[in-house]
Amino acid sequence: MDAIITLTTDLGMTDAYVAAMKGVMLSINPEAKLIDICHTIKPQNVLQAAFVLSTAYRFFPEKTIHLVVVDPGVGTERRAIILRTPLADFVAPDNGVLSYVIQKSSTKLEAVAITEPQFWRSPVSPTFHGRDVFAPVAARLSLGLPPIDFGEEVTSVTVLPLPHPYRASDGALVGHILHIDGFGNLITDIKSGVLSKAEQTITIEVGNHRISGLSHTYAEGKGLLALIGSSEYLEIALKEGSASALLNAEVGNKVKIRQLSGGSQ
Repeated sequence: MDAIITLTTDLGMTDAYVAAMKGVMLSINPEAKLIDICHTIKPQNVLQAAFVLSTAYRFFPEKTIHLVVVDPGVGTERRAIILRTPLADFVAPDNGVLSYVIQKSSTKLEAVAITEPQFWRSPVSPTFHGRDVFAPVAARLSLGLPPIDFGEEVTSVTVLPLPHPYRASDGALVGHILHIDGFGNLITDIKSGVLSKAEQTITIEVGNHRISGLSHTYAEGKGLLALIGSSEYLEIALKEGSASALLNAEVGNKVKIRQLSGGSQ
């Protein structure tokens, strides 16, 4: 059966882990189309995985299956779940990695705890549920089985407290770096709508550096710049370089927006 299954993991590409998961899925459904979203999530960084997934899943056809394996609780009592939304199905550990998906949904969602071992590989490795539980479940789900066949319906799933910009006592808008992409661009949680009226009337502070106004492309100006990226979030970039390397930035660092006198935000 022709189906799309995406993969988002922190397993990297220097080992055979991702290939093993793909092999399992293709053995069950040889016609499945396997698409990599990202395998370079920082190890065990559930929040980063949740954000990266949120920037991609909306662009896939309806009924795509999104397999997410960023699973610091592998082998413990944490649940494995299938989440069905109007747009897609998600197969993942119940550790908050689907928080953005849930937050963005305006309809009631169907969630099932994966408890039926008949759909797993045997024996199940306590250290690699991605291969032995999640991959075979995603593959069998792609064959058209309903989520409820895989376990028991649940009424709640784990949602992380997601970072949001806030207004500091001095009036600055304070955001956070959510993700650092492969170019070294710093992607924040400040959405475009907050800055749509600001344009050149703001300064952006990151570390000890200040950036005046917003650029429209990565090629504008010299040195550090700020712009609204394709994900519709504020990004900090370095023309022909890595903002992350220059600033020694990390996920979670703060970014401050200050309004110049005479501007409106």
